[in-house]
Amino acid sequence: MAEAPGARPRGKKPVKGEPVVDRALRLLSAFEQHNEALSLDQLSTRARLPKATALRLAARLTAWGALERTDDGAFVIGLRLLEVATLSPRGHGLRAAALPFMEDLHHATRQHVLLAVRDGRHTVLVERLSAHRAGPVIFRVGGRAPVHATGAGLVLLAHAPHDLQEEVLAANLTVPQQRRSSTPDELRRTLAQVRREGVATFSYQYPEPMSSVAAPIYGARQSVVAALSVVAPTASFEPPSLAPAVITVAGAVSRAVQHSTGSP
Repeated sequence: MAEAPGARPRGKKPVKGEPVVDRALRLLSAFEQHNEALSLDQLSTRARLPKATALRLAARLTAWGALERTDDGAFVIGLRLLEVATLSPRGHGLRAAALPFMEDLHHATRQHVLLAVRDGRHTVLVERLSAHRAGPVIFRVGGRAPVHATGAGLVLLAHAPHDLQEEVLAANLTVPQQRRSSTPDELRRTLAQVRREGVATFSYQYPEPMSSVAAPIYGARQSVVAALSVVAPTASFEPPSLAPAVITVAGAVSRAVQHSTGSP
């Protein structure tokens, strides 16, 4: 009988020939937004590693600073990973160039302002400036969402390589926050409109009705490297008034990014 996905190996040795680094990465991947502190048993189960192997790797990662121990003995992500993450040009470097302009947009709109990049078929949030009483935003910094399921994601997908677009169009197009699934034809039309108008709008109903308007940020050779968006309660959402501001600020961020990298 085949072993159920995620089932504990029950003392079995790790896959023969599997590099140690792959096991360590599986261990780190066990942590998620709602699983930020894990016991050794949970680590072993979620990483699909024998308990002894999980303990040995966790001890090494703790000594290096990638993991830390809480008072009750649970493991959490360590600050050393944050230190390393700040060296990412598509993370901290992009954030540093964009943040002054994001702050201006935040003060002008009094709404959430988001900065995101694409990683494969997902959108990763690099920075978010949150507004008081502006409504809930479920996209946390460092969090991922399917590239078709946010306003910023639609911008990034619209300018992604054709092959990747086809991969997304052939996959599950469910948008959990909307509790519906787009069709490939609907998404194709949306992406064409985003490229034509230079801006994307997106709405979702869960946990509360929210809408966003997003625009691309250009880097070297006018390639799209990120997306900037404003998220606001749908009841007060006015795309005609928000879109020009988002496009203007995205343009300013593009120039800052190009200047910081020496791009033409």
